[in-house]
Amino acid sequence: MGVFSISNNTHELNEDIRDAKVRLIGSDGQQLGIMSSGEAMEIAEKEELDLVKISPNADPPVCKLMDYGKYRFEQAKREKESKKNQHIVEIKEIRMSPNIDIGDFNTKLRSARKFLEEGNRVKVTIRFRGREMTHTDKGTDLLERFRDECNEIAVMDKSPVLEGRHMSMFLAPKAGKDAKKNNQKETDNGKESS
Repeated sequence: MGVFSISNNTHELNEDIRDAKVRLIGSDGQQLGIMSSGEAMEIAEKEELDLVKISPNADPPVCKLMDYGKYRFEQAKREKESKKNQHIVEIKEIRMSPNIDIGDFNTKLRSARKFLEEGNRVKVTIRFRGREMTHTDKGTDLLERFRDECNEIAVMDKSPVLEGRHMSMFLAPKAGKDAKKNNQKETDNGKESS
């Protein structure tokens, strides 16, 4: 069989285990005692299982009887499942100018709220052109107003900062907001079916 690599763990199998003495654990997790690697290999062959060294640094090394192919399959399946359940948080950007009209402001606000409800962070940026640089306080006020409008679903992650001709701040969704939203959907679905 040989040496296999599973999630950065290397296991020695069957004939590759050359230690004089090993501590053997049965397939049911029961301690079978300390014995020579040859005796442990005989027991593995009788039970038609693999002898796998699971703790090489112990004294004596610990080996376990198991179906190694099944073990590898289940481990790969668990890793795939954990990757599937991960939510990757993206940073979405909303750009505005300091003289934005109220209708455009509300459109940008709706977009930001949608991104936050999906669990993404939002970077709100104001770009100053020409003489607008003399009125950066207008930009700060606009960002604070934007933050206040998103207050019930977001927290300010990074305060407004002026970098060159751009002033930006970061908003992050409030913790537990996704759980509340999903519970609300389930409640709504329950009402519709009644």
